[in-house]
Amino acid sequence: MDFAKLILTALSSVLALFVITKLMGHKQVAQLDFFDYVCGITIGSIGAELATDLESPWKSLTALVLYGTVSILLSLMTHKMPKTRKYINGTPTIIMQDGKLYRKNMKKSKLDLSEFLLLCREQGYFELSQIGTAVFEHNGKLSVLPTGFNIGTELVMDGRIMGENLIRLGKDVPWLKAKLKEQGFKSEKQVFLGIYYKGKDNLSLFKYC
Repeated sequence: MDFAKLILTALSSVLALFVITKLMGHKQVAQLDFFDYVCGITIGSIGAELATDLESPWKSLTALVLYGTVSILLSLMTHKMPKTRKYINGTPTIIMQDGKLYRKNMKKSKLDLSEFLLLCREQGYFELSQIGTAVFEHNGKLSVLPTGFNIGTELVMDGRIMGENLIRLGKDVPWLKAKLKEQGFKSEKQVFLGIYYKGKDNLSLFKYC
């Protein structure tokens, strides 16, 4: 009887993990951000406990569903309200730009020089002079842009104007509205993604498809 119950709870654990992972999306099996990493470990641990919990499997199942639901709700919230992304997922940090290493940004990202140089080498850059911009992403990866290339700044995402990015570039909403009109967009609501390349003074816009 206990053996049959063990098989049943194990199968229930596999099914619950499969459903929750599918609902959370492919990012759960790809590169994770901090919250997804913590949630993934916890969900896996609860799933393992559920597989062998013969006394009260419903407790583990409830916790499993709860963690999965919270993760899905937070994912939806960051999609609907982009401003919350920096509080939940964190924000990219510029570590190096135009030949300058930003020590304060490295300290903020808990990144030391040895780790930074290692990440550069992993990207194929053994000479820092070849790097135009290096950005430490919120998922722990280093994005490197070679010298001679321009890094883009998101000004519109999911039909919403990124006000902080506009201010950082020294631009304002009327300027952005005029740029949108030049390219045939009546409103930012029609724009899925808008990226501005300062070096080229070029705004690339992508509409919803």
